[in-house]
Amino acid sequence: MKEATINGVSYEAVTEFLYLDMLINNDNSVEKEIQRCILGGNRTYFVTISLFKSRLFSRTTKIILYKTLIRLVVSYGAEAWTLTKKEEQAVLIFERKIFRRIYGPKYENGEWKSRTNRELEEMSKGENIVKCIKG
Repeated sequence: MKEATINGVSYEAVTEFLYLDMLINNDNSVEKEIQRCILGGNRTYFVTISLFKSRLFSRTTKIILYKTLIRLVVSYGAEAWTLTKKEEQAVLIFERKIFRRIYGPKYENGEWKSRTNRELEEMSKGENIVKCIKG
């Protein structure tokens, strides 16, 4: 390990560290940080799963819960991100997974089918987490 000495104090060189709960690394990549945020969003969803499974809340209320609880966890620190297409897709996949759980499958022609990405986009009126991040 490399060390730097400033005013007689030695500092160990590291390849990555947490600062204000954001992962900073020496190659300026945000891929690991985005994966950490998605994992945090997953944890938030599973902590609040009883709210999302409850029949007492409408879908509209569940979408509001998603936007105010989970989306904020996933997009924390996004102001410092430079998203590549791959990273945009990872965040969008996570969001669609949550929307599929909120909206549930649809009954069509005598069988249950998962909602398509296009249907989910239409239901969210084209608003998604990437547009929210890019502002």
